[in-house]
Amino acid sequence: MKVVKLYFSFFYIKPMRYTLLDESLYFPPVHYADEHGILAFGGDLSVERLLLAYQSGIFPWYSEEDPTIMWWAPDPRFVLYPTQLRVSKSMRQVLRKGLFEVTFDQRFKEVMIACQQIKRTGQQGTWITEDMLEGYCQLHAQGFAHSVEVWQQGQLVGGLYGVSLGHCFFGESMFSKASNASKAGFITMVQKLQLLGIKLIDCQVYTQHLESLGAEEIPRDEYMAQLKQHLQNPTHQGNWQTLLASLKDNS
Repeated sequence: MKVVKLYFSFFYIKPMRYTLLDESLYFPPVHYADEHGILAFGGDLSVERLLLAYQSGIFPWYSEEDPTIMWWAPDPRFVLYPTQLRVSKSMRQVLRKGLFEVTFDQRFKEVMIACQQIKRTGQQGTWITEDMLEGYCQLHAQGFAHSVEVWQQGQLVGGLYGVSLGHCFFGESMFSKASNASKAGFITMVQKLQLLGIKLIDCQVYTQHLESLGAEEIPRDEYMAQLKQHLQNPTHQGNWQTLLASLKDNS
């Protein structure tokens, strides 16, 4: 989950052959990526291309300063298995106190905008471009992209968003405006995803924040094998707040 953005310029990338995408729906194999994880350039952020990217172990990551969309498939891959979630004693106390209310798919665009605008240490600008915002809102409208909202006294103080396919969730970004808000949202989401049978959470690139919650690096080949396996399961498409409520009613 891209909490800290890495910036690259065409002028500083080691010269090598990259695939330049056109309007056709295609991605090269992930092992064509360079040592940074950069695989291809160009294309668009249509629903069809974004879905193909995630199914292929690829994600977009670029900034307004970059001349075109950049597609990534890093090695190793940073993942979290829901059953290996680590919750510290202090966070268990926070959750027990009920300091936050956590909802799903109630304010998707607001969560994305908050992730876009939040100030992060060592980061200038944002990689969540207006085209990104439009593309993922379209994914959300079709039931593939989901948001987690964290509320405190009626105010949106944290959240995250990502894409779900099969028994996989691909985390994109998170934000926090109150201490422990993003952790509360992430922990609650992981616990709920276990009810949906989600087996693999793709956090994409390493962050200390997510490592503390149980995320780990695995070889890209291993990630691709697990991805292929878990994508064989049906996707929980639609509004997750409604879906989780129905599971509770049936329990």
